[in-house]
Amino acid sequence: MPNLPDGLVRHADGAARCWWPGADPLYVRYHDEEWGSPVAEEHRLFEKVCLEGFQAGLSWLTILRKRENFRRAFAGFAPDAVAGFGRSDIRRLLADEGIVRHRGKIESTINNARRAVELRQEFGTLAAYFWQWEPTPAARPRRLTKTALLQLARSPESVALSKDLKKRGWTFVGPTTVYAFMQAMGLVNDHIEGCARRESLERARRVFTRPGHEGRKS
Repeated sequence: MPNLPDGLVRHADGAARCWWPGADPLYVRYHDEEWGSPVAEEHRLFEKVCLEGFQAGLSWLTILRKRENFRRAFAGFAPDAVAGFGRSDIRRLLADEGIVRHRGKIESTINNARRAVELRQEFGTLAAYFWQWEPTPAARPRRLTKTALLQLARSPESVALSKDLKKRGWTFVGPTTVYAFMQAMGLVNDHIEGCARRESLERARRVFTRPGHEGRKS
């Protein structure tokens, strides 16, 4: 069997995948079923931007293993519910061993829920706000290799989105955090060339109706 290009790993099922999930079954399932799929659901968008903030200084696998605990602790990441959290909730969350007990990140999530409610009032949906920052095809690498991907820790669009979110009062939303959010929620397809998921996600993106741009497809 010929050697795979750098950045691809062939798994026991015969599929070639991006290198980064390794062999961890939970991480591989996340790679196969979630990462890069275009998302418009409010709670998933809000959840991801919050969990990316919690990830700062940690690995995503650490957060992924705790994700169900986070969902339980943060009311399924329904922005309206989290926006109503108060001091007793902060004390509860700081005592919850199932999540990352970081006061700044917990308070940031509550703050960002309130800012998310404001965004919804302005744009109709969180999806309509976030998807306006999708890069144009011309702004993307012509061929996405491992080398090219490793140079994409941030992008002009993630820098602009981060700046706008901060202006609106959001916290823990730096350009690198925001770019990871864009990757996961399908605003970009960063599965590298040859990955078994890349082409199926390209097809999904072509038929995906951009929120706020009904009728517009890629």
